[in-house]
Amino acid sequence: SSMLPPVKKDRVITQLPQVRKHTHTHTHTHTHTHTHTHTHSNCWLSVCSFNIAKVIVVGDVAVGKTCLISRFCRGAFDKNYKATIGVDFEMERFEVLGVPFSLQLWDTAGQERFKCIASTYYRGAQAIIVVFDLSSVTSLAHARQWLEDAMKENDPSSVLLFLVGTKKDLSSPDQLAQIEQEAIRLSEEIKAEYWTSSTLHAFLFSL
Repeated sequence: SSMLPPVKKDRVITQLPQVRKHTHTHTHTHTHTHTHTHTHSNCWLSVCSFNIAKVIVVGDVAVGKTCLISRFCRGAFDKNYKATIGVDFEMERFEVLGVPFSLQLWDTAGQERFKCIASTYYRGAQAIIVVFDLSSVTSLAHARQWLEDAMKENDPSSVLLFLVGTKKDLSSPDQLAQIEQEAIRLSEEIKAEYWTSSTLHAFLFSL
């Protein structure tokens, strides 16, 4: 039988992050703004008790879902936009506290005509990432509906939620301040961690 290659060094996790129970925001100057909101220890335990975790990524068309996944899995950014047809799937291998662990990333289509196809893959998620475009108020307004659709297929008490704003560098300062205020309010309401990313800069991803 063929042996799997070793897990990449940056995929070896020897210590889990501390559980944070209060909302706070802090900024990393060149990468992202990060808001922790009510991350409960039982959610962490539910994810870590599996050898495989399923993460679904949802949001409007062209908000950058595929780019985020591509950046995370391959460190690559493709400037040429290609709409996802139905659902795409990526698998990343980790070693968590010495135990082999696989992270499934399900990249769902944002187009209305593919919604029925994509929703059939929502079930059994350990985490849901709702993506919106920081230069589009409409995409943030739609984020709540994307989350509601995904949660219909999952147990709200055992799913980690993330709200991710993309294309930070394409927003004017005034527009960004306004939409981020709304995004942080939404993240607190839905008990999600809030992250932002820029189009051309590295995106730090954390579960």
